[in-house]
Amino acid sequence: MKTSLSWLREYVELPAEITASELDAALTNLGMEVEGIVDQAGTILGDLVVGRVLTIEELTGFKKPIRFCTVDVGNLAPQEIVCGARNFAEGDLVVVILPGGELPGGFKIGARKTYGRNSNGMICSAAELGLSGDHSGIIVLPADSAEPGVDARSIVGLDDVLVEVEITPDRGYEMSVRGIARELATYFSVAYRDPADIACAGATTEVPYPVTIDDTVGCDRFAARVVRGIDPTAQSPEWMQRRLIQAGIRAISLPVDITNYLMLEFGQPMHVFDLDRLHGGLVVRRARAGEKLTTLDGVARALDAEDMVICDETGPISLAAVMGGETSEWQEGTVNVLLEAAHWDPVMVGRTARRHRLFSEAAKRWERGVDPSLPLAALQKAVDILIEHAGGTASALVLDIDNVVAPVALTLPAESASRLIGLPYTGEQVAALLRKIGCEVSGDEVLSVVPPTWRPDLVAPIDLIEEVARLGGYNEIPSVLPPAGASRGLTPAQKQRRSVGRALAENGYVEVLSYPFVSPGVADALGLPPADPRRSAVRLTNPLSEEEPLLRTTLLGPLLGTLKRNLGRGRRDVALFEAGTVFLPHLTSTAPPELGVDRRPGNAEWAAANAIVPEQPWHLAVVLAGDIEPAGWWGAGRAATWADAIEAARVAVAASGIAEDRITVRAAENAPWHPGRCATILVDGEVIGHAGELHPAVLTALELPKRTSAAEIDLDALPAAPVVDAPKISTFPPALIDVALVLDRTVPAAEVQAALTEGAGELLESVSLFDVYESEQLGGDKRSLAYKLTFRAPDRTLTSEETIAARDAAVAVTFSRFGAVLRGA
Repeated sequence: MKTSLSWLREYVELPAEITASELDAALTNLGMEVEGIVDQAGTILGDLVVGRVLTIEELTGFKKPIRFCTVDVGNLAPQEIVCGARNFAEGDLVVVILPGGELPGGFKIGARKTYGRNSNGMICSAAELGLSGDHSGIIVLPADSAEPGVDARSIVGLDDVLVEVEITPDRGYEMSVRGIARELATYFSVAYRDPADIACAGATTEVPYPVTIDDTVGCDRFAARVVRGIDPTAQSPEWMQRRLIQAGIRAISLPVDITNYLMLEFGQPMHVFDLDRLHGGLVVRRARAGEKLTTLDGVARALDAEDMVICDETGPISLAAVMGGETSEWQEGTVNVLLEAAHWDPVMVGRTARRHRLFSEAAKRWERGVDPSLPLAALQKAVDILIEHAGGTASALVLDIDNVVAPVALTLPAESASRLIGLPYTGEQVAALLRKIGCEVSGDEVLSVVPPTWRPDLVAPIDLIEEVARLGGYNEIPSVLPPAGASRGLTPAQKQRRSVGRALAENGYVEVLSYPFVSPGVADALGLPPADPRRSAVRLTNPLSEEEPLLRTTLLGPLLGTLKRNLGRGRRDVALFEAGTVFLPHLTSTAPPELGVDRRPGNAEWAAANAIVPEQPWHLAVVLAGDIEPAGWWGAGRAATWADAIEAARVAVAASGIAEDRITVRAAENAPWHPGRCATILVDGEVIGHAGELHPAVLTALELPKRTSAAEIDLDALPAAPVVDAPKISTFPPALIDVALVLDRTVPAAEVQAALTEGAGELLESVSLFDVYESEQLGGDKRSLAYKLTFRAPDRTLTSEETIAARDAAVAVTFSRFGAVLRGA
């Protein structure tokens, strides 16, 4: 919103010596973002003076009439100036910019030879000074209004201050001189005069033109008046053109300029029709299927069923509240006009403007809310200005179809402002502040507040409390930090996640963060069965991308996408991990309760709302492709296999504080893994995740290389890590013994390891699998598992007899349980 300080002063008695910084502070404290405050006196550099034309010589022989003038500019000698305008005579007072000056737009003025004569400066038009769009002639000042040589800025209105503010979407009333002036009057506690408080003609029984409203929701008020016999050549007065240009609006014609001027002054957008181009009565309704309208910008638009249109017998002639149509608009030669001022539904206007990408100045105001009490006042002032400058006769008949619903009283406990803002406001102070903005307030402890018609944003008690804070002064609210209790450090869950991330990073994995949004096709790409609960995903009402409207139920979809992106950029050996939440919806059809902001939800409401919130467990996923160990001068590399994915899961679980003997790995079948190369990870017998090589069909669907492996575990499913006493470190040497056991291929290595641990007793310090061997000599159904056993005693050096006895005890348990025998025995 752009306006001038002089225009504001017409309606609010601002301090005479108010500075730009004071005005800036006032507007900012009122909640407006100040884009700029510009003193117009600085927009034209150099000497801009009043001059008197002494002589005029008509130059001939050129394509257009040219005049060579001498002009008295005061203290200097008369200046010779070449000018092409013809609307002035000898003795007239004009505005001259002398050499060395600069006009708006960076146009520098100098002394130069043109049309065969020397020209020292320029005689200025209003357009050249940025005062209006009139290029037809130069400015001619009233006779004897000033002496030659005086500064012309104040005489032509270039001593004004321009103000530009950004208005928040909920404060449409501030998009007008009326609204900003009212706000400044409240801030400075000075007198205010409402420009809309004028005597205006009311509705008459007979109407100036027949109008029917079919949809009173989209249009709840429609007023109109007729003026006949205006002068079609009448120009907008200079003061109006100047204010329109200052606001960034191009001057077009007197009737159109009047509607734009009143839109800026009142905040009431209006429309002017050529009465002689209308056919039959007007109908205000929603658009119908197949209807089209060519708007003033020359674009033929297909209308939507939600659009409001104004129609005559020929069909739609205006896209209501947004832009008029070509067939009924004012045009050169129009002598009879129908002026319209209505009130439109903000939601409808906002959607229409976005649908057609027509963000007109009118639409910007309508979607923010316009005072429904303005139409008759706006029409009266429009008629008065039009008749004053273009003549004509206004019809005595006035149309006013009024279906506006009066504002509803809001109930506000007087103490709630103090409780929410944090300042000790009394009930009287709250009532006084609300009355400043035009509210009708009654009551003591509980206030009944009726908002004024120009504040459609005041729809709930919390809006009134916001006004109390704003008018009471945001700067008065102390900046106090809430008291912080003594810190207890990281929570156990935070410690677990950090430990897991650190352990994987130390093992060569790189952490990534993905958006939690996935496309509906991810479940099919991962090969999830139809009944798999991971197919039931939460759909976002307003997703960032229509291609990814679902919340992930597994980390693998986005993580594999990141893997593919890295592979596509030339990375061949990739090991990634991600820890984050997945979203598992409750399969229920119960609708959530509607929770307001005027009170705290009850326990039952809170429980019902939480009942439909999806479960959000914290998962960990890893993916691998390419080599896990790079090749180099040190030797050959090693490609990542599904065993590495399993080991990554074991590393993560162990980093969570779970002892090795509580972790079990078993063969399993679970999408999206290869059925023969998939393992389930268990802790204390409970499944917490899966790992292995991805199914070939999944790799094909996602365009990933063969043997790509992955793991995913539920970190929230892990039991709490026990408190572990610090181990006692023995200073005695260990005894190392390797055992190679031959047994059936179907026996899991983890169970064999558990049996060895059980049989070896307390002297066993550690056991680890270091070799798996299969050959024809062992038999097709047999394999050899080689384990490294480490024995140590805390108080002595073990003898060979003790070590061998412990080893034999361990092997005996494997023999009795699995039929294992020592290889080579």
